[in-house]
Amino acid sequence: MNRRNFLKVIGLGATSLAVEGCQGISKPFTGARHRNKPNIVIGLCDDLGYGDLGCYCHRHIKTPNLDKLATEGMKLTDCYAAAPVCSPSRAGMLTGRTPYRSGVYDWIPANNPMHLKKEEITVATLLKEAGYRTCHVGKWHCNGKFNSSEQPQPGDHGFEHWFSTQNNSLPTHHNPKNFVCNGEPVGEMKGYSSELIAQEAIDWLKTKWDRSKPFCLFVWFHAPHEPIATGAEFMEMYEGKKEAIYYGNVTQMDHEFGRLVKTLDKMGLRDETFVMFTSDNGPETLDRYRGAQRSFGSPGALRGMKLHLYEGGIRVPGIIRWPGKAKAGTICGEPVNGTDILPTLCAMAGAGVPNDRPIDGASILPIFQGKKIKRKVPLYWRYDRSLSRPLTVAMREGDWKILADNKMTKFELYNVRKDMAEEHNLTASEPKRLAAMKKTLVKLHAEIEAEGPKWKQE
Repeated sequence: MNRRNFLKVIGLGATSLAVEGCQGISKPFTGARHRNKPNIVIGLCDDLGYGDLGCYCHRHIKTPNLDKLATEGMKLTDCYAAAPVCSPSRAGMLTGRTPYRSGVYDWIPANNPMHLKKEEITVATLLKEAGYRTCHVGKWHCNGKFNSSEQPQPGDHGFEHWFSTQNNSLPTHHNPKNFVCNGEPVGEMKGYSSELIAQEAIDWLKTKWDRSKPFCLFVWFHAPHEPIATGAEFMEMYEGKKEAIYYGNVTQMDHEFGRLVKTLDKMGLRDETFVMFTSDNGPETLDRYRGAQRSFGSPGALRGMKLHLYEGGIRVPGIIRWPGKAKAGTICGEPVNGTDILPTLCAMAGAGVPNDRPIDGASILPIFQGKKIKRKVPLYWRYDRSLSRPLTVAMREGDWKILADNKMTKFELYNVRKDMAEEHNLTASEPKRLAAMKKTLVKLHAEIEAEGPKWKQE
């Protein structure tokens, strides 16, 4: 599919490229229904590309449940992860801070000293203090010493119930052995990772959630991160295709997230629950498993993939269903970032945002009124091992994105509203804009650089 057709299918035809807000706007935000606080579900995939869902133009992958969710609510065309790689992206979502501030610089290997420090305040902690029941199921990946008293665990960061793994589901997505439930190893389980995660979330809702209180449920799938395993019924849907294991893995995840959403609806929670689905970064870049389980993820029309600071590494699917707020069929072109989760959920819950540290994200509630998000800090990304090297820093203001090296000597400039594929570097033709954005970026970059802690290797 060429770029022109991609834009038409995704809902950004030539006439709508100039639209910065949202189409099909609903009534203004006036508070939630559940004691003025909505229930919250945040679904997160691992290495799911911008072009990997049916509603984001994939020609073959079947994702009927997420496609339906998009028609029932709002599809974000400019949704970003907080980083182009997993651990920093998750840290940014939890803290509302660009992950370099908290010292989560890269994916975290097992037993590594890097972790989300106890001094960091997470959205789960803030919502728990505001009266929410909190639950995390799936991939954690915010520490190296998982299920150890040496580093904070999900329970230390505000999740009352957690059924989690350090990194990927091991040895594969089938019959995993490495889940831990509230500090107790579960042992070998029968089934597929996405199925087990969704079922734990459903069981928690049905048997452990106190209905007198709102809930915040983070559902962080391993799919479609390598090495994967996919159920036969989902593989058969793509019989004869070399990509069958990957395509089927995405479809299986879609099926399981759909099961969770249907459970919400059957429990009568549809109208009082905010549901958001997104990904932690762009699609896998490498064939690390000798072709047997290679990722076949797609960035759609975007440049780059996971580990890149071009759009393909950080722009991801984003879908929100919030009845009465996000009108069915809405398409929103306002930039939304993973760091926006904390301030947004706090605003919905009536919880205070920490004022003793920089918070980079902003509440996205204005988009439900067709307005722009009010940002004090521009969208910012840094990844020192970026495959876009030497360009390891990026910043977006409005329709414009600047990339730079860490020394702030080399730059590229793009209008990503008109040029989402980043084909036309405008540094030469936009000298005034370049100078202004460069000045902002240099100052912001220095501030963030100074805050990031240094880890001692053990």
